[in-house]
Amino acid sequence: MQDASQKTRIAGLCSSRFYDELDHEVDFSHSPKCSNESSSRGTTFSSRAVDRVSKFESSSTSGSCGQLVHNYSSTLTFSPEGSPTSQLDSRSHRGLQKDSHSVDDLSLKLRELEKVMLGSNPEILDLYDVNVSVEAEKWKDLIEMISIGEGGLKEVLFACAKAVGENDSIRIECLVSELRTMVSVSGEPIQRLGAYMLEGLVARLASSGSSICRALKCREPVAGPNLLSYMHELYEMCPYFKFGYLSANGAIADAMKDEDRVHIIDFQIAQGSQWISLIQALATRPGGAPKIRITGIDDSFSAYARGGRLEIVGRRLAQLAESCNVPFEFHSVTVPAFEVKFEHLGIRPGETIAVNFPLMLHHVPDESVCTENHRDRLIRLSKSLSPRVVTLVEVESNTNTAPFYPRFLETFDYYSAVFHSIDVALPRDNRKRISVEQHCLARDIVNLIACEGMERFERHEPLGKWRSRFAMAGFRPHPLSSFVNATIRGLLKGYCENYTLEEQDGALLLGWMNRPLVSSCAWT
Repeated sequence: MQDASQKTRIAGLCSSRFYDELDHEVDFSHSPKCSNESSSRGTTFSSRAVDRVSKFESSSTSGSCGQLVHNYSSTLTFSPEGSPTSQLDSRSHRGLQKDSHSVDDLSLKLRELEKVMLGSNPEILDLYDVNVSVEAEKWKDLIEMISIGEGGLKEVLFACAKAVGENDSIRIECLVSELRTMVSVSGEPIQRLGAYMLEGLVARLASSGSSICRALKCREPVAGPNLLSYMHELYEMCPYFKFGYLSANGAIADAMKDEDRVHIIDFQIAQGSQWISLIQALATRPGGAPKIRITGIDDSFSAYARGGRLEIVGRRLAQLAESCNVPFEFHSVTVPAFEVKFEHLGIRPGETIAVNFPLMLHHVPDESVCTENHRDRLIRLSKSLSPRVVTLVEVESNTNTAPFYPRFLETFDYYSAVFHSIDVALPRDNRKRISVEQHCLARDIVNLIACEGMERFERHEPLGKWRSRFAMAGFRPHPLSSFVNATIRGLLKGYCENYTLEEQDGALLLGWMNRPLVSSCAWT
């Protein structure tokens, strides 16, 4: 574990937009000769040497050795030309004075310091040589990686994550400082993503992931006379939400085509946007519209996206239903989804039930987090209602039980595609795009990287894992109709051609350049 001072130092590197170059204690790649302006680097070495020697001196049992070390370090200075000089016995340094500007000059002085500090024990000196060699190799690797430039941002980011996972403080300090010069919230997609992933790494080091995530709740902006949340901006910008809503509504409409009393249980109703098109579609059904009752379950962040409590959603949907001559009733459940129990749902005899899980089950803790396993409990609860159909829309990623470093790589791969898809929707310097990414994506990225246990609410699973969970609860697949497939393909024609749609055993997967991002399936 890093001590408090290490965390404070890392946090200090990342609290400002600008950072000074890391001061290396010894630079063996350049001659000690320097101008007057750069002589401060030599002074930095001298002060660090004094600091280290002082610690050694205070812990040494030999007063004479400590005094010798102090004398050596305190007399190591830099001449106006920048070359190191010393007041040690000239007999010990006659060879050094032949070439005061050579790299060997400083190296031999360091060796003299080693002898004073470590004595003449060859085993200790050999061990010290090995440690110096290992650290030098690390710095060599870092310098080579950083020299790649902006094109190497991905590699530097991965190296930093690996250093964090291995608690390698030397690499962390160097790479965090360098990454700050490479990322930007208004740059290329990888630079923007890198900025938020770097914040996640910093939050993980400072153990502040939860507080940052709480501060990154989606906020309500003012857009003309109407309040439109950033989530709604993302909804319009990319087809991910529309894909989920259309596919789920298609499955529900198909299952309810002959029913007169429909009860939809929505486990994350958010702004209620999903049900607008379904109410309008059922209003035109031959034989008349059914009576619709929607139970909307709240979540801890939706109020920030919609600008108020669940009653706002109920009023909006009721007004829409009235305008379409559809009998309608709204029932709100203001508890987190993972706490929902049977008695919250207000089940009535004679109603045909549809359960909707829209991009929310990955927020529910499972067996890897707590003994109660709320994720599977909610799926079994749904089965106990004998629903006509259950719809599931989920992020197609694998981060639930993955260790930190593989999870970091998966997060990069997934959100890299998302950021590229957003990049084609709005210009780089568009403030709306920046706000959407900051308020709607940054929180999830930071949570994935910085948090563990119950504090990590972003726990994605791929479609295959969801199939296993639903099958164990007694569900059977309910293939989406060809009409739903055709409707979504028509939707995608209005977006960039890089979006892809794949059908897999009755389920649909929406992707970006063949990288699946969202899956949709139905169960009965």
